[in-house]
Amino acid sequence: QVQLVVSGGGLVQAGGSLRVSCAASGRTVSSYVMGWFRQAPGKERDFLGHITWSGSPYYTDSREGRFTISRDNANNMVYLQMNRLKPEDTAIYYCAARLGGDSEYRFWGQGTQVTVSS
Repeated sequence: QVQLVVSGGGLVQAGGSLRVSCAASGRTVSSYVMGWFRQAPGKERDFLGHITWSGSPYYTDSREGRFTISRDNANNMVYLQMNRLKPEDTAIYYCAARLGGDSEYRFWGQGTQVTVSS
């Protein structure tokens, strides 16, 4: 079992930055692939990317290089750094965990609201 707690959301003006954090606990957390998702109002959940246990990130979209995923295995933390935020980035942001051989994310954090004002 892995428990995930997401924090760091809030209200930010367009063009600003925000870092969302995901604190993980449980056994062998560092062996999990950690993913970031978001869900905007009225839209389906969107997969942003993931980071492997070794720290290699993968992004589903360039997002103009605005988003960066990182992890700190020593402290069981995963981060989503978001820069040059746009109003369309407004969503609930979630982190999730899966084992490397799984395609499904089995463990989910509770999500945090990010609101970008124009």
